[in-house]
Amino acid sequence: MAIDSAEALQRLRDGNRRFVERGPEARTRWDPASATEARPFAAVLGCSDARAPAEFVFDVGLGDLFVIRVAGNIVAPSQVGSIEFAVDAFPVPLVVVMGHTRCGAISAAARHLQRGEPPVTDSVLRITARIRPIIDPVLSTPGLTDPLRAAMRANVLASVAQLRHGSRLIEELVQKDRLCVIGAEYELETGRVRFFEHDAD
Repeated sequence: MAIDSAEALQRLRDGNRRFVERGPEARTRWDPASATEARPFAAVLGCSDARAPAEFVFDVGLGDLFVIRVAGNIVAPSQVGSIEFAVDAFPVPLVVVMGHTRCGAISAAARHLQRGEPPVTDSVLRITARIRPIIDPVLSTPGLTDPLRAAMRANVLASVAQLRHGSRLIEELVQKDRLCVIGAEYELETGRVRFFEHDAD
């Protein structure tokens, strides 16, 4: 049965609440039906950090989410194509770009900007090179309590904007109210997910 983006988002909220409340008790569920047919209700573009697996964070079963993970939750052609596949083939009504606190990719990009320390390989540099121009003005802002966290949030919102406007398919679906693309922050310290465009500070 098809659901809209509001119901998909509520499922994620409810699952994250269970995850926070149950702690280590929360585990991704396996259902034999997921082996024959995938029916994801949302897509998540998240960081590949081992501490931030979306299925655990949202306490969902296998087959419930279409997950793309890449360091720094950046948007490059392969990520756009993966999201396009998800919204067309299934079709999911919600895409969440989820960053997290203490992100290594954000820290690596910041070290390059602030101390001139480039990443260890050219391949990693290609990732941080997408992050640097986004976080540079944030890190230059005086008086921030947690500059790296602010930089992570800016990077997430930039990825949201790139998805919304960097794909004709995604942009058309958003304009038709068939798809919602939002940003989120996973707080490693508490397990809580905050959805930027729905939760007030």
